[in-house]
Amino acid sequence: MSRRTVSSILACVLLVVLFSAAAFLPVPYVTMSPGPTIDVLSERDGEEIVQIAGEQTYPTEGDLRLTTVSVTGPGQELSLAEALAAWFDNTRAVYPRDVVYEPEQSEQEVRTESSVQMVSSQDTAIAAALSELGYELDVVTEVLAVTPDSPAEGKLEVRDKILKVNGTTIANATAVSRAIQKTGAGEPATFVVRRDGETKTVKVTAEASAEDPERAVVGVVVGEGYQFPFDVSVNISDDIGGPSAGLIFALAVYDRLTPGSLTDGVDVAGTGTITSEGDVGPIGGIQQKIVAAADAGAELFLVPPDNCDSALGAQVDEEEITLVRAPSMHSAVESIQAYAEDQNADLPSCR
Repeated sequence: MSRRTVSSILACVLLVVLFSAAAFLPVPYVTMSPGPTIDVLSERDGEEIVQIAGEQTYPTEGDLRLTTVSVTGPGQELSLAEALAAWFDNTRAVYPRDVVYEPEQSEQEVRTESSVQMVSSQDTAIAAALSELGYELDVVTEVLAVTPDSPAEGKLEVRDKILKVNGTTIANATAVSRAIQKTGAGEPATFVVRRDGETKTVKVTAEASAEDPERAVVGVVVGEGYQFPFDVSVNISDDIGGPSAGLIFALAVYDRLTPGSLTDGVDVAGTGTITSEGDVGPIGGIQQKIVAAADAGAELFLVPPDNCDSALGAQVDEEEITLVRAPSMHSAVESIQAYAEDQNADLPSCR
């Protein structure tokens, strides 16, 4: 065997080794895959997912499915081989990590952000449903999240309506922050909150922020909420977060509060953020959500207008699931009712 032949063989072996090693090196990307769908008109752990107390409700049938995506976590590393496998899979998507996560964002920060978005979206969805039914709601400031091991843990609770802090009437989230800063680290702040229909007074000793020792914190995230005329709650798993189920939550609440069945037995899925006025906003992972809905047997999928172009690229047959453009909750209600009456009805389309 000549020296040139030996060198060529060694070079090929080295290239194979290098490519094999590179395939397992982490790359700055994340993948999105179709996640589970959940019928919010069904039960979870023996209890209805949408729970309403203090107002007449009506039985319903059919399905209203929220849709999810499975995303590589901020603490997970994705190899080149895994990224390439997802790239060639028509049902999955690959995104640069910094498009999905902030730099250095931790698992806990992602969970907290997702939880805050879920609480806020549920309350806004309830407000949208009640607004569609003609209710006028007062806006309040409420607790959206309580940080574990913080001064507020065990004292303040998610969805506490904050009425006063140290005697100051609270009009918005900024007023809460100002009152805590005025109190200062190491000093107790007195919160007056509305919880489960009762007014409670709670003392929380503020501490210095780890990021800014000059700033006092108690360990809560506060934001806009609503004063509802009766109790409405959504019994969903803590593993599901984000704001994208707002439209489906709103439709489920509306369905439970109106006679008859909105879907009339049709399996409906969808996605979209929602405002208290009922406007539907865009979300991420639309193609993966449509695939998940089709796999679950959904016949109709409600698409936020800004996601329509991308939705048309979902790897599903046109006959398999009908994509309906849903700019608002009111439009979504009309589309579902029209489809339930006539599956050949002329509906707002993404096409």
